[in-house]
Amino acid sequence: MPIPGTPSRAELIEHLVRTRIAGDVATPRENNLAHYRKLANGDRHYWLGLELGDRWQDEQDVLALMAERCGVNDDFEYRFGQDTIDPELTVDALERLAGRLRKAAEDGQRVLFATGHPGGLLDVHRATAAALRAAGCEIMVIPEGLHTTEGMVFQFADVAVLERGATLWHTHSPDPMTAILDGLERLGRPLPDLVVADHGWAGCAGRRGLDACGYADCNDPALFIGEAEGTLQVTVPLDDHVTSPRHYDPMTAYLLDAAGLEDDA
Repeated sequence: MPIPGTPSRAELIEHLVRTRIAGDVATPRENNLAHYRKLANGDRHYWLGLELGDRWQDEQDVLALMAERCGVNDDFEYRFGQDTIDPELTVDALERLAGRLRKAAEDGQRVLFATGHPGGLLDVHRATAAALRAAGCEIMVIPEGLHTTEGMVFQFADVAVLERGATLWHTHSPDPMTAILDGLERLGRPLPDLVVADHGWAGCAGRRGLDACGYADCNDPALFIGEAEGTLQVTVPLDDHVTSPRHYDPMTAYLLDAAGLEDDA
């Protein structure tokens, strides 16, 4: 683990920059702008399960929001090269997420975890689920036998994921979360009080009216729009697939400590 124990805010910011979870991230500027343009042009793949209507048809508006909430370069004429995530904004969002996790623990809420980025964020979600269960929350078990056109939806280490060909699958699609929520309703089971996820899993939950929090990269503007519009409660900006999943451990430790869950992990 790069930083032993729970880091201070300053230590975490230094770690985020050094490991490129924030700061100068690997996602290039041209990729960011291409995604902002596709979202503005109405490409539903980039809406991540949200319904944005005609409110975000100007990619410059999308860029301005991403500069404010994620920390990318705000110059529309800057078209190629390195782009950034502001680590201060990352930690600010982690602290907002911690507040929502604290409420879930205090109220013993039902919480559902899911990820479309199992190669990077699976253990972040797993550790958070374990801490909430120890604090008295119900970590929801999804229905069995759920499928989408991409593959099978199942649960691994308390986290809902997409499986295809015996492999955990990266997906931006909202369809797996749709399958889970529809399956719960079909069985007459209660829906979660809180969803902690990423990509379309988080966007779908927010669109369905559930309390939803998510992690998002600087080339995935939809969840940041969702928080700005009040559809999502929190969106944490970060590079969602750095070279080692262990690089997220200090961030997870900081999150759980801020939520008062560090002794429950």
